[in-house]
Amino acid sequence: MPAYVLVITILLALGIGGALGFLYRKNVIEARIGRSENYAKELLEDANRKAEEQKKETILAAKEEVLKLKSDLDKEINCRRSEQQRNERRVAQREETLDKKLDNLTQREDRLNKKAEDINKRLQEAEDLKGKQEQELERIASITTDEAKQIIIEKVQKEAYHDAAAMVREIEQKAKDEGDKKARNIIALAIQRCASDHVAETTVSVIDLPNDEMKGRLIGREGRNIRALEAATGVDLIIDDTPEAIIVSAFDPIRREIARIAIEKLIMDGRIHPTRIEEMVEKARKEVNSAIKEAGEQAVFETGQHNLHPELVKILGRLKYRTSYGQNVLKHSIEVSHLAGIMAAELDADVQLAKRAGLLHDIGKAVDHEIEGTHVAIGGDLARKYRENPAVIHCILAHHNDIEPETVEAVIVQAADAISAARPGARCESLENYIKRLTKLEEIADSFQGVEKSYALQSGREVRIMVKPEDINDEGARLMAKEVAGRIEKEMEYPGQVKVNVIRETRNVEYAK
Repeated sequence: MPAYVLVITILLALGIGGALGFLYRKNVIEARIGRSENYAKELLEDANRKAEEQKKETILAAKEEVLKLKSDLDKEINCRRSEQQRNERRVAQREETLDKKLDNLTQREDRLNKKAEDINKRLQEAEDLKGKQEQELERIASITTDEAKQIIIEKVQKEAYHDAAAMVREIEQKAKDEGDKKARNIIALAIQRCASDHVAETTVSVIDLPNDEMKGRLIGREGRNIRALEAATGVDLIIDDTPEAIIVSAFDPIRREIARIAIEKLIMDGRIHPTRIEEMVEKARKEVNSAIKEAGEQAVFETGQHNLHPELVKILGRLKYRTSYGQNVLKHSIEVSHLAGIMAAELDADVQLAKRAGLLHDIGKAVDHEIEGTHVAIGGDLARKYRENPAVIHCILAHHNDIEPETVEAVIVQAADAISAARPGARCESLENYIKRLTKLEEIADSFQGVEKSYALQSGREVRIMVKPEDINDEGARLMAKEVAGRIEKEMEYPGQVKVNVIRETRNVEYAK
């Protein structure tokens, strides 16, 4: 068979097969499309049917809801209508009751008016009778009514004055006894609960040396080291024959502490020359400043006083190196804070305010070497500058009676300050100052006319004055006690309080012959 016949045969076969396949596929696709259209129609009909059903259900539910709301509204309207009817009945009843009460009041008013008329008539009759009786009494006694009244008034006044004076003396004595007892109890309780350490310091520091050769090294060639030390620290170094010791003297305790630390560091280091001295002094100054800050923060923490201005805390820490009559002022301030808090609690006063004022009452002493004025005025200015509570500022200004105390807390701070200063061992003073204070007390007492002899007792806590009974009576003795106390307060400085005891003794002497 030729090749072209074979090719033609194959092509015809392929053409016929393709035509048959196309016809078959077309029939299959048309059949599928027909089925799909039928299915879509069924789905559409089903959806329309379900939509109709849903619509009917929704309409029914809406109608039911409308009916329910209408029923609820009808119930509420009925309830409100019932309530309104009840209120109307209640108002009607009240109006009826008020009408009845008004009628009763009208009747009572009429009865009272009749009684008032009757009473007025009887009063007039009584006045007429009283006038007749007074005329009869004046005729019998031969004195007028005004004269009789004056006699009775004078007699009653005399008796009342006598009774009032006795009652006043009794009340004053009772109040004084109870007040003294209560005050002693409060003070004793405060001191017992406070239990602070006794801290007394001096104005010099003694530094131990490892050997006497160190004295020469501290002095330096031609005294250059000691001059450099004194210039850098502002203190006086006393190097005498005391073995293995030198004395640092300065009125400013912070300078003295800086010098002490610097000298101890120089002794430990061994290299002593002006440059090294300046370095050590600067290190010591930083240490002291850090110690001051820590001391202030510790005092604030110990007394439970927060929200203090940071500068006030630093100034408070400077009191660690400040003394008053040998007493450490920072310890004294902490002690006053505790005492004031305890006493404020006993007296139902503001405990936190009393403690805060007690802690800050001597804050002015930290800078009184640098600022003009008393430590009270300086402390008030510092507290005002750093926006302290006005009540605290008042306590600071009043704690030495620079102004009159106007609050209970101010008086409590005064008392706590006096207790801390007067506590045995809290303060120390030189023998010379002690003798001067006793002498001054006796001089003030002897300066008054009618004083026979005066004695200063109990380390200056009491002055006992013997007066001449023929020159001074009891009232004069009481007046003298107040005047002596006023002179002592005005002219002297002393810790605590001084008791003025004026004694008048009456002696009657007779001789048997």
